[in-house]
Amino acid sequence: MKPKIALIGGRGYTGSEFLQLLAGHPVFSLSVATSRSQAGQKLSTVAPAWTGSGRCFATLAIDRLASISADYWVLALPNQTAGQWAQAVTAAHRNAAILDLSADARTDSEWHYGLPELNRAQLAGSRRIANPGCYATAAQLALAPLKEEFADAPSVFAVSGYSGAGRLPSDRNHTGRLKDNLLPYKLAGHVHEREISHHLGCDVRFMPHVAPFFRGISLTIAATLKQPADVQALFDRYQECYAEEPFMRITYHAPEINHIVEKPNVQIGGFTVDSRDTRRIVMVAVLDNLLKGAASQAMQNLNLMAGLDETTGIPND
Repeated sequence: MKPKIALIGGRGYTGSEFLQLLAGHPVFSLSVATSRSQAGQKLSTVAPAWTGSGRCFATLAIDRLASISADYWVLALPNQTAGQWAQAVTAAHRNAAILDLSADARTDSEWHYGLPELNRAQLAGSRRIANPGCYATAAQLALAPLKEEFADAPSVFAVSGYSGAGRLPSDRNHTGRLKDNLLPYKLAGHVHEREISHHLGCDVRFMPHVAPFFRGISLTIAATLKQPADVQALFDRYQECYAEEPFMRITYHAPEINHIVEKPNVQIGGFTVDSRDTRRIVMVAVLDNLLKGAASQAMQNLNLMAGLDETTGIPND
């Protein structure tokens, strides 16, 4: 019998992308997908891969979890909401495996942090995984190969498509305000700044912005190293570090968002060394915030939880 997935909060952009992947997964099956606002509506309204299935969103009260049979629970819920659901799932299903896509458990020592390229050994067979944030995924993968060599805190200038702000209306997804605009926000102390710094073990300065395109993020990262650097040496180092990683791409050129839209990869490149001070470097990292930044990374983590090849069910042309 196929392992069953319960998706709590399936209407949002991340939930919709996850449902798309789940529809084509050769091993997992769907037990239930919940949405208070979309209850009774077909899954195909947000995930076309379910067209013809007849499956619909359901409502599910937090005190009714015992009525659901599932092997893995995916919480695609707002920050500061998922924690109480995780507790309720555990109370109702003692041995349930839970994957939390919110920020609630990302620095909780009782949860494994689901960045496979850096933490794979901890994730295989885990029963509690916190899926990383989209900005945090790209930033950590770009910074990790050099984290012991920074002379001071790297600076990350980040730009996201407005899907990163979710479906609920706000200034950061208001297409009228964003038209011909770039919107800076939370320029110090952002939740992802804390997440990145915590898991890398070094301070990072993070400056997020929202742009008028829908999906994808781009990070331009500037850092000063303890020793002089060389472009070819940087490229070779990153190639060697990520040579065996199925969802990593290292390029000489600076990658662009349109290179990764609707793809489950991180691309890092554009390595630049300042000729005036060869300790100063710049690089660029891009990913699709709805896939490697959320849904496809969640599927990687679920595959690892279930003892599958982590690429299972994730198209990667």
